[in-house]
Amino acid sequence: MEPKLGGSLPVPIVQELGKEKLATVPPRYVRPDQHQQMILSSLSSLPPIPVIDMQKLSDKYSLDSELQALHNACQEWGFFQLINHGVDAAVVEKMKLQVQEFFNLPIEEKRKFRQEEGDLQGYGQAFVVSEEQKLDWADLFYIVTSPTYLRKPHLILKLPSTFRDAIEEYASELKILAMKILKLMAKALDMKVEEMETLFAEGMQSMRMNYYPPCPQPELVTGLYPHTDAAGITILLQLNEVDALQIKKDGFWIPVAPLPNAFIINIGDILEIVTNGAYRSIEHMATVNKEKERLSIATFLSANLDGDMGPAQSLITPHTPAKFKRIRAAEYSKGYFSRELVGKSYLDTMRI
Repeated sequence: MEPKLGGSLPVPIVQELGKEKLATVPPRYVRPDQHQQMILSSLSSLPPIPVIDMQKLSDKYSLDSELQALHNACQEWGFFQLINHGVDAAVVEKMKLQVQEFFNLPIEEKRKFRQEEGDLQGYGQAFVVSEEQKLDWADLFYIVTSPTYLRKPHLILKLPSTFRDAIEEYASELKILAMKILKLMAKALDMKVEEMETLFAEGMQSMRMNYYPPCPQPELVTGLYPHTDAAGITILLQLNEVDALQIKKDGFWIPVAPLPNAFIINIGDILEIVTNGAYRSIEHMATVNKEKERLSIATFLSANLDGDMGPAQSLITPHTPAKFKRIRAAEYSKGYFSRELVGKSYLDTMRI
C-alpha cells in the first residue's frame, strides 16, 4: 500500500503574480513578524556557518580532525557547507539548467504538473492546510525519487526526457553522498553504522525545487517560513547568485552565503530523533529579493517508510535515556506533511 503523506490546498501561482508588476503584496502573503526577524538578522555578528571538506574526510591523515569538525558543526550549528563533495560537476550543472528551464516554461505547460487533490507531489505550494493561513512568496515542484513505488507516473514520466535524465542522475549521486555523510556522522557519534544504514539506505528520497520570484515588498514576506526539515539530512543546492537562506543561531537570524561548488547540508528532525538530541535540527527560512529571482533545490533523505524510528539503541544508556518516542516512519512523515510548517512544533510532539 502506498502511504499517503498528506496534501496541500491549491493556491495562486506566485510566479504569475510577480509578472503583474504589483506595487504592493496581496494581504495573504504579508507576515507582520517578518520585518522584526530581518532586523534581528542585521544585528547579528555571529561567525559564518562551518565549512567541511569531504576530501579531508577521505584522507587517513586528516580524517580525525575533520571528523571532529563535522561533529562540532552538527552539535553546535546543525548546518554546514560541504566542499570537495565528489558529485560530478556535469551532473550538477545539467540539473541546474533543467530546473531553470522548467520554471521558464509557459504557465499552461507547468499546470500539467500541478499537485493533485490530497497529494504533495507536483507543482504548487506545500503545507497549505487552511484558506486563512499566510502563504510564502514562492512556488515549488516537489517529487519523490525513491522508493520508485512512490513516484507519480503523471509527473516524472511526463517530464521532458532531458529533465527526467537529469533528475535520475542527480538523485543517484546525492543518495550516495547522503549515505557517506550519515555513516561519517555515525562514526563521529560512536553509533553503530548498521543502525544508520538500516534507517536510511532504503529511505525515502525527495526533491523540492524552489522558485522565488522578485517581490515588490520583500521585507513583508517570506520565501519559506521559519521551520525545520523532517528529513534525516537535507542537501541544498543554490542555482543562482541570489542569497536568501537564513538560519537561527543563539536567537539571531544569520544569512548564509553559499560557497561556489558547495552544498549546504542541514540536520533534519529525524536525525535529531535518531541521535537522541546529540545533533539538532535548526530553524531556517528563505527571504526574497526585490529585483531578482532565486532558485534552489533541496534534496531530502528520510527514514525507510516500512520501518519504525526512534533514538539509536547504541546511543541509549542509563546516563543518556531516550528523549524521543518510537514511531512508524510513514506515520511520522504523514503527520509532518499534514500540518502548517511552523518552527520545531512537530518535532516537539515526539519528545518523551
